[in-house]
This record gives sequence, structure tokens and C-alpha cells, in this order.
Amino acid sequence: MNLPLGTFGRDGPPITRLGLGGEGILRTFGREAEAGAVIAEALAAGMTYLESARAYAGSEAYYGASLGSRRSDIFLASKAHDRSRRGALAMLETTLRSMRTDALDLWQLHDVRDYSEIDDWEHPEGAYAAFVEARERGLVRYIGLTGHHDPAVLRAALERFAFDAVLLPINPAEGSLDDAFERTVVPAARARGMAVIGMKVFARGLLFDPRAGGITPAEAVAYALSADIDAIVLGCDDTAQVAENAAAAAGFTPLDPAARAALETRVASVAGALAYYRAPASSVR
Repeated sequence: MNLPLGTFGRDGPPITRLGLGGEGILRTFGREAEAGAVIAEALAAGMTYLESARAYAGSEAYYGASLGSRRSDIFLASKAHDRSRRGALAMLETTLRSMRTDALDLWQLHDVRDYSEIDDWEHPEGAYAAFVEARERGLVRYIGLTGHHDPAVLRAALERFAFDAVLLPINPAEGSLDDAFERTVVPAARARGMAVIGMKVFARGLLFDPRAGGITPAEAVAYALSADIDAIVLGCDDTAQVAENAAAAAGFTPLDPAARAALETRVASVAGALAYYRAPASSVR
């Protein structure tokens, strides 16, 4: 299948614009056969961007058991949520062992939510020091951060510290909000040459409810891939979902601003509920 291709940031390597997320069936324990089948289907569809997180149950281990000789063909990403240097590096050690690799292509500081976290990164024993150290030691190729709680916090983080990538929400409900991540964070990331990866593309499937606008998976994929981002990640429950998502990406035609706005309008009345991943109110500094 001919998935659309992009690059990782301004000068990074090529990646498929659709990647396999680390949730869905991968965020389980003891489902090796089903998880392995989903990973195999993603590889068969041509996906080269695969991601996980230390917080995602057995996800990293499923990848480690499945990639084998294909590891060299993959841009492999994971995340750590410990906020100390020592703890984050310990998580990276576990991640590398679980994923059966000597180094990650991308390691991300997971789920940034509060301004206080950013202040703590100034400390030499804070989490940011671990990410810089890991890159300097060759344990990771690129470092990034992720967030879906508050766009102002995420933007402050990437403006204050040097990262190579950011993972953030992109979907029609999100796009209808005044402070959408796409409008408030993506331009700041692009100005710094950062890679931008989209998540929450289906808003956990809530977009598909006819009472919430009835956005189809293909429409949601087209909406996200038409944004100024490099790729999207989608978690999958089974191989059928992998195939459906791959077909949507392979057949996607970029939407013009009017078409994207029309999708936003369809869900605008319930956008607050669909953007379940956000803070109840924006953080105030």
C-alpha cells in the first residue's frame, strides 16, 4: 500500500505520514498474538513510524517481540513520564530492553501539563537533563515532548527548552476551539524546525457518533493529514482497524481550509465534550 510520505521535521529522515500508536490492543498485557498481528499488519501496510510509551502496559514489549530484523526499517519512538533525571534514564533503560533495541529514534517527555513541571526542568537532576544526556550518549536520536492538557503550557515548554519534536492533538473538535493546539502550538514548533506529530485524531472514537457530527474515520484522517504536521499516530484494536486506517491515509486528498472548517462546524456544538483530553480550564500563570 502506498502510504503518503513525509519527513521528520525540517531535516529529518523520511517517515510514513501514518504511524501505529502504542495504545489500543497494544496497551494491554498478555495479548501477544493479537498485538503481534496488529504490528504485523502495520508493517505489511508499509508503516515506518511506530510509537509507544513506558506507561502503555505491555506495548513496548509487544514491539520488541515483533520487530526483529525489521527494526532497521522503522522509525521507533517511545516516551517516559518520570520527572527526574535518574528516573527518566531508568525508564529509558527499561524501554530499550523491552523494545530489544540499542537506541530509539525518538524519545519523548510524556504528557506535559503544568508550568511547574517546566520550571523543574531547569534543575540538573530534572527530567530534561536525562533527555539531553540520552541524546549525547547516542541512546536516542531525537528528543521530543508530548501534551494534550493545555496548549499554553505545551507552547511555553517548547519555547523555553530545545526539543526536536512535539506530539499534540489534531482533530475537527480540537480545531473548532479558540486556542486549538494547531493554531497556538504548531506555528511555534515549526518556527524552531521541530517535527510535529498528531494524536487524538479520532478523539477516542467520539467523533464518529452521529449525535456528535458523525465524522467518519476517513474524514478525520484527511482533516489531520491536511494540517501542517509530519505524521499522525493511531492506536488500533485489531488488524481490521489497521487496514481501514491505512486505506484512509493511502487514499487521502488534502482538504482545503473551507473543507476543514466545514468538519469543525459539524462538531463545534459538542467540541468541549469531544476534547475530553484537555484540562477543564486553561492553566493560569
